[in-house]
Amino acid sequence: MLNSELNSRRTDAIARGVGVMTNIFAARAENTEVWDVEGNRYIDFAAGIAVVNTGHRHPKVIEAVKAQLDCFTHTCHQVLPYENYVSLAERLNDLVPGEFAKKTIFVTTGAEAAENAVKIARAATGRSAVIAFSGAFHGRTFMGMALTGKVVPYKKGFGAMPGDVFHAPFPVAAHGISVEDSIAALDKLFKADIDPERVAAIMIEPVQGEGGFYEAPTALMTYLRKVCDEHGILLVADEVQTGFARTGKMFAMEHHDVVPDLTAMAKGLGGGFPIAAVTGRAEVMDAANPGGLGGTYAGNPLSVAAANAVLDVIEEEELCDRANFLGSRLKQRLESLRGDVPEITDIRGPGLMVAVEFNVANTSTPNADFTNAVKAHALEQNLILLTCGVHGNVIRFLSPITVQDDVFAEALDIIESSIRMAQKTVG
Repeated sequence: MLNSELNSRRTDAIARGVGVMTNIFAARAENTEVWDVEGNRYIDFAAGIAVVNTGHRHPKVIEAVKAQLDCFTHTCHQVLPYENYVSLAERLNDLVPGEFAKKTIFVTTGAEAAENAVKIARAATGRSAVIAFSGAFHGRTFMGMALTGKVVPYKKGFGAMPGDVFHAPFPVAAHGISVEDSIAALDKLFKADIDPERVAAIMIEPVQGEGGFYEAPTALMTYLRKVCDEHGILLVADEVQTGFARTGKMFAMEHHDVVPDLTAMAKGLGGGFPIAAVTGRAEVMDAANPGGLGGTYAGNPLSVAAANAVLDVIEEEELCDRANFLGSRLKQRLESLRGDVPEITDIRGPGLMVAVEFNVANTSTPNADFTNAVKAHALEQNLILLTCGVHGNVIRFLSPITVQDDVFAEALDIIESSIRMAQKTVG
């Protein structure tokens, strides 16, 4: 079986709206390595877009799922509940930031988590408006698209978005937007477009994912908390991509002395199995009426078993510390190239949520061509990388946190080689 043959079948059978980044068809995977249908080995620095933080097929995760598989696969928790759903909720209630009573619901995807956070916020406040940020990504459902601060490819061609969603500029110093600019824009929004007393929630990614791996400054988080407290608005942290040790903390909000009212999460929670959650203040979470939250597959028992195992692995293997160690090594290697590669304009990110941004040499003009060349040259050397950013000029590094030392070193060499090759072919 060849990748080219499968790609031809894919093109004929699957809608083109399902974008595919490579024509590599996976056959098997283990930790940070993937083998395709032709037997070629790849190093995976995408991790299913920050899903397999604990690596592909972590033995403890697989063991937990197999054990659950021998019991039952589905009853629908709303019909016949099960204990591991309860125990996972209890664990998240303890782990999510905030020294107050919390409750949790489970759904299946990150977009569902974001949508349910909005539903809960509206039910709790009796208000309808929501504020998000430019460059944000919150999913491909209609409310998810409305919250997302990027038109192409997520909103283009899909018509009108749900109303009562507003956007403020996210502070990015490299793009000339300061924290003061963001605060001023929010103040103007409250004066010109929406009464703050009608806002149910402000939703923010502590580190923007698709938007470019930009960290929300603590000054902005502190201001948002103050504004929310002043006007009875709920602060929602979208930790879908940042959660579960990726940033060197269990949750990225732990980098700030600011606590959200609601936390949306998914991706790394299930270790490759589909599960998402919203955890928040108990009285807020209880605002929705019975039956208003949930879903047929929400909190699938196999995914719940995987998630409990993932939390065990993060604790037992000290993956928060591991993320900080690996991220530091990666940033040091990238920094060592700055003198020779003027296209490198920024290296950033907490823990192992690291990005490098490229501009046209010695300018402030985003260089997507250079960025895509780096990704292409890496793929030629069997390293899978992802791009991101509003301008498409950012490489994001999302290897499993469990990556083996020798494989990580191999990947660092390929990254350096790919950047230098991009200089020759594009720079």
